[in-house]
Amino acid sequence: MTTKMSKRERLEATFAGEAVDRPAVALWRHWPGDDQRGHELARAVLVFQHTYDFDFIKITPGSEYCLTGYGAKSEWRGNFEGTGEWMNRVIQSPDDWRKLKAVDPRHDLLGEVLQANQIIGQAVKEEIPFIQTIFNPLSQAKNLAGERLLSDIRQYPEAVKEGLATITANIIRFIKALKPTGTAGIFLALQHATYDLLTEAEYREFCRPLDLQILKATEGMWFNLIHLHGDNVMFDLVADYPSQVINWHDVETPPSLSEALSRTNQALCGGIRQWETMVRGTPDMVQAEATAALTATQGKRFILGTGCVTPIIAPTSNILAVRKAVEVTHK
Repeated sequence: MTTKMSKRERLEATFAGEAVDRPAVALWRHWPGDDQRGHELARAVLVFQHTYDFDFIKITPGSEYCLTGYGAKSEWRGNFEGTGEWMNRVIQSPDDWRKLKAVDPRHDLLGEVLQANQIIGQAVKEEIPFIQTIFNPLSQAKNLAGERLLSDIRQYPEAVKEGLATITANIIRFIKALKPTGTAGIFLALQHATYDLLTEAEYREFCRPLDLQILKATEGMWFNLIHLHGDNVMFDLVADYPSQVINWHDVETPPSLSEALSRTNQALCGGIRQWETMVRGTPDMVQAEATAALTATQGKRFILGTGCVTPIIAPTSNILAVRKAVEVTHK
């Protein structure tokens, strides 16, 4: 029997493919309404963590948090995932990409999220690792431009690249401000690393170099997680990123967990479907999927979680079942 580990010890052993006292586990969700004020976002996150005792905290503000400094506005109108609806699009013409400016990470919603990290860091200290959601530059650009993004990439590539460079610089500035809070790293959300939206050549041109700049800016942190959103993901294109974990909708789109283990040295996070199981399923279904995932990976280099954010309407019994699954399976 492996000696009981701290959360950091368990995660670092998982990253290295070493033996653990039990598999690591974590879920995260949005906090609509609460995510507009730093102290309330921190309170919601800490209560969730206190209730379920996951191995790390993933701070999940709405996707508008990084865009209000550009003038973007979003409003939650009851979406079950907890995401908002966009009220305006900042990018209305190709020239607007070149008009994006530097933003101060201490102002607007960026400042509120920075405050949430500070409060959480003071509350958990070294006991519970926490990571901050960062939407990569093209993911942010999508919300600034809406449906015109892909056509602008193909018709006005230089203008888009100029805008992406500004967004990247602002992300790096925010990461620098995050470091003193004690955050362990970032959850880098990639929403266009899918063949449904871009070719591999396009991703290499418009995204990969900027993703790598952002990851380089986390130097000194120890826990970065890459999230691939959607179906038909470009898994192999990010398999060599300098991060510790990859998360994707593994039950619903290739590669499977067992296939992925041989295609990257990173740890994997997933195993549970966010809607069919977490929302519409039962605790028994949760246990079955958890068992299948742990069998597929033999419990090595694996963190049990969902393929994406847990919907805010997920029954608490299902959330608790995910947490209990790693205890039951390890007995």
